[in-house]
Amino acid sequence: MNFKELHKQESPILICNVWDVASAKAAKKLNFQAIGTSSGAIATMLGYNDGEEISFKELAYIVERINKSVDLPLTVDLEAGYSRQPSEIAAHIIRLANLGVIGVNLEDSIVEQGKRKLINVLPFSAMLKEVCSILKQQNQNVFINVRTDTFLLNIPNALDETIVRAASYHKAGANGLFVPCIEKEEDIARIVKATKLPLNVMCMPNLPAFDLLEKLGVKRISMGNFVFNKATNLLETELEQILQNKSFKSLFH
Repeated sequence: MNFKELHKQESPILICNVWDVASAKAAKKLNFQAIGTSSGAIATMLGYNDGEEISFKELAYIVERINKSVDLPLTVDLEAGYSRQPSEIAAHIIRLANLGVIGVNLEDSIVEQGKRKLINVLPFSAMLKEVCSILKQQNQNVFINVRTDTFLLNIPNALDETIVRAASYHKAGANGLFVPCIEKEEDIARIVKATKLPLNVMCMPNLPAFDLLEKLGVKRISMGNFVFNKATNLLETELEQILQNKSFKSLFH
């Protein structure tokens, strides 16, 4: 079953968000259907803030190492495309596809001077349409999962704005719709009903359980950088034990 077909199966795809080869190999060992990079986790790992501070060259290197280490479908968080020019964004996607990547996330917000802001729906849709057109011309079959940050940025009337953007992005050529920070069942159900795009939701404290998400019609579930954050906290706790105990015994229990 190819990656696009996975979005049509009854149960949602659970994407294991990874940041290096070790986390990707853990996903492979546990038989995840697919993996995806977390831009936030990779940025933190390399000492950057999230929001395209990392260079595309650095991202491509990590993606290449991950893809060479596991044979799982890999989708990449490309943030806002590492450019504002459609031709350059398309070139980045093609570069990733040549490394073996089967999908990307593109988000409709950008970070400027440390603050994230939503891009107007019309220019973003125009950019998306041009990117998809270039990919089609180049015979690139990459799954374009468009992330809208309406809920993440807590904008007024986030639900209605999400539905408007979903329609516009679908028309522009998107293959999927990613709505991070959505949690309420009724909001999820409304969006699923309003769009033909498979809906991707993300790990949140009050996100419904996976079986309920399936009943609501969600087709894709991702983890964001939350697993990375948890793993980092566990590392700090373990190191603290070594300092307190003045011994390595805690590592072997």
